[in-house]
Amino acid sequence: MNPDFQTLPELSTKQAALKTNEVALIYEDEFFTYGQLDENSNRVAQGLLKLDLSPEARVAILAKDSLASYEILFGCAKANAVLVTINWRLVAQEVLFILNDSQTEVLFVGTEFLPLVNQIKLDLPKIKTIVVIESTNTTTTHQDYTAWKDQQPNQLPSLDYHPEDVVVQIYTSGTTGLPKGVQLAHYSFFRLMQGMQAQEDAWMDLNDRDTLLLSLPMFHIGGLWWVIQGMIAGGRGVVLNTFVPWRALELIAQYQITKVAMVPAMIQFCMAEPTFDTTDFSSVQGFLYGGSPIAPALLRKAMDAFQCGFFQIYGMTETGNMAVCLRPEDHDLANETRLKAAGKPLPGVEVKVTNPAGELLPTGQIGEICIKSPSRMIGYWNRAKANEETLIDGWICTGDAGYQDEEGYIFVCDRVKDMIIYAGENLFPAEIEAVLSEHEAIAEVAVIGVPNEQWGETPKAFVVQKPGYQLKRKEIIAFAKERMADFKVPRSVTFVEKLPRNPSGKVLKRVLRDPYWNAMERQVN
Repeated sequence: MNPDFQTLPELSTKQAALKTNEVALIYEDEFFTYGQLDENSNRVAQGLLKLDLSPEARVAILAKDSLASYEILFGCAKANAVLVTINWRLVAQEVLFILNDSQTEVLFVGTEFLPLVNQIKLDLPKIKTIVVIESTNTTTTHQDYTAWKDQQPNQLPSLDYHPEDVVVQIYTSGTTGLPKGVQLAHYSFFRLMQGMQAQEDAWMDLNDRDTLLLSLPMFHIGGLWWVIQGMIAGGRGVVLNTFVPWRALELIAQYQITKVAMVPAMIQFCMAEPTFDTTDFSSVQGFLYGGSPIAPALLRKAMDAFQCGFFQIYGMTETGNMAVCLRPEDHDLANETRLKAAGKPLPGVEVKVTNPAGELLPTGQIGEICIKSPSRMIGYWNRAKANEETLIDGWICTGDAGYQDEEGYIFVCDRVKDMIIYAGENLFPAEIEAVLSEHEAIAEVAVIGVPNEQWGETPKAFVVQKPGYQLKRKEIIAFAKERMADFKVPRSVTFVEKLPRNPSGKVLKRVLRDPYWNAMERQVN
């Protein structure tokens, strides 16, 4: 049983007392103990408090993951500041938006992203201090992180910490508009797992003998949540500052990794490495994946290679990460229907499926998936309307369309906002995309609804062809007609060189939709 931590400062100080000289993190072959993490985060907290920040001030980090990232995470928590984790793949204008929207007062920046910050710093009136991590430029006017930190005393601030206090603010990827800052309290990282343990649900059996591969970035809830769970268990984490497949494989073997977390694309990249078939995976006891659907062939190959329990999780930043899980006993390759499920709600989590009026739908009917979790967000930062739409009576309206079967398994079909209403029929682009993707000449495809005077909306496909093919539109439509009901078949096809994506790799459907809808008075669904 893990200790009953309530806040990040408590996690840091208590584990440091219990495991002073035990390894918490490994980064580029440097070993970093729980005692060192606690001491250095104390210094970060003291440095922040000297800057005379506003109550619950936002402190941002724009850097690849390193030991400094976690010192700053716990240092912010100890200073009662809120850490804003920024996706370092974003372009300057996107970073500018997040820094200004969050009203960030202090920015920690990796030296490689300093040129980007210098482009926008004149438009950042709220920022009081910029601190450069791993600075290589002696002429910079900004403070060097190590020098700044080492000037501060190793002393825990005399402050009160409460589980309901906001501790991190993570920006959603913005597939349907501008990113929104999701405010997560300390409890988001503790309550779900503690509730599961109270019910004697061991889940992945995270323990102090574990070595976790930290291959998911801290700017995503999955990465942040995963490292904190490892520390709660008293294990150690091996940090990848950016995901490189061959390096991930190397670290699994070198440090005898016991628990791995990846998104399906990462698994696929690892399998494409020449060293994959010769890597020693015998230490791996549990494999966590999620973030997007996984192809059955990919899952089959991964399960064969790792020979361990596989856990698929479904959740979102707003739910505080995982809420639904497909456990190892459900990973039966002979049961293809079950493998398409996201899983069952975890203990302490409630799930319901509703129609557009918010009414509960019966088993098997597709509607919006709503989740009530003890880890759910406090709310969006300065987005009253979005809060009203998303957080209703303690329920998170996910925006995902799906259904629950008679055994309680949740199936995710598509995004509700992407749904196409054709002559009263609800069409889900993901279903159409899955069929078209089977065509040997199609590399990628995205389907949207476009306005139609007669039918309301009709499906339209955007197709990226594989090299060497010259498809005709009528070939694609004929292919679709053989494999799906006529009302689901795209009425038009446009060939494109690539699909628009955000920095997280998600297809930006709104970019595809805008030319067809921007003159309309209302968006039909």
